Amino acid sequence: MSADGRADSAEGIVEDTAEEIEVRDPVSAPDADGVPRRTTRRFPLFTRDTARPEGGGRAASGDAPAPARQWPVLLVLGLVGVGLLITALDVFRAGTLVIGSALLAGAVLRWILPSVGMLAVRSRFTDIVTYGVLGLVIVMLALMAQPDPLLKIPFLKDALHFTVDS
Repeated sequence: MSADGRADSAEGIVEDTAEEIEVRDPVSAPDADGVPRRTTRRFPLFTRDTARPEGGGRAASGDAPAPARQWPVLLVLGLVGVGLLITALDVFRAGTLVIGSALLAGAVLRWILPSVGMLAVRSRFTDIVTYGVLGLVIVMLALMAQPDPLLKIPFLKDALHFTVDS
């Protein structure tokens, strides 16, 4: 026990200092002396919700039904579903081309539209790069698939033979 009657354990000190700090609003993080500051660049002590990504608002007005408000993500998911169905029906190249094209369409939608609903996952730049790179890679692999590839890239063939044959 200390002189003022408080417990000397680490938990007691944390509890006592937490009770002494008064937070006026959720944005005012305390400084080193425990005084809440209004103009701070620190993260707030208490968050109420996760911030919506840039462009993550509704793609249609609030009075529209839920599917109409989320049409960009439904379009991309629908095209991916069609591509998976085509692939399951043993038309591999066409199915994977549809899947890759759906991701490329998602990148274009994220770039053009100001609000894309749940198609927005991170920042606009990150979403465009992620959708674009994944879509492009899937399309390229679909075009290079055997037998009878439509796209032939010699250094990739050499790299494949180097890794498999060694």
